[in-house]
Amino acid sequence: MFDLDDFLEQCEQARQETEPRRAIREVLDRALAEPNAVAEALAPTEGGLTLLHHTDELTVLHVVWAPKMRLYPHDHRMWAANGIYAGQEDNAFYRRDERTLVDSGGKRLDTGDTVLLGDDTIHAVTNPREGLTGAIHIYGGDFVNQPRSQWGPGPVEERPYDYEGTLQHFAVANEAWHATADN
Repeated sequence: MFDLDDFLEQCEQARQETEPRRAIREVLDRALAEPNAVAEALAPTEGGLTLLHHTDELTVLHVVWAPKMRLYPHDHRMWAANGIYAGQEDNAFYRRDERTLVDSGGKRLDTGDTVLLGDDTIHAVTNPREGLTGAIHIYGGDFVNQPRSQWGPGPVEERPYDYEGTLQHFAVANEAWHATADN
């Protein structure tokens, strides 16, 4: 059984370790050893971002990707530990090159997988599946208020990250999913 309050307490304790990234990932790995229990506890019904825990030092998000959803390239400017409890999350990584982005590989995360992302990571995320993908993303800082960048929607040009715009992007992805499900 997955206990969200206990999980968040373990994350806070791990944040205070000498190597918080590694300690947080271990907490996430333990939780995702039973992905069905996490899925039952969080019970997603559509795509979206839900803030589970938020301080200046640590942010925990419940991220649910709508089917076939793609989120444009963006950075965090802080480390992150991401784990998948249902579905698949495909990450495309980029690096800055003068005024544009250059592809620098990718990583597919399946149910039970976790990944650590560095402070300078720029990535785009896609759910290639026909169903929802559920994830827990843990950030080593204030994810909501940290100034950062995005390259989209639209032209791949760097601009300030727009949290409200990102929430709208999830809403549009849900609408598209429901429209195809109704046909």
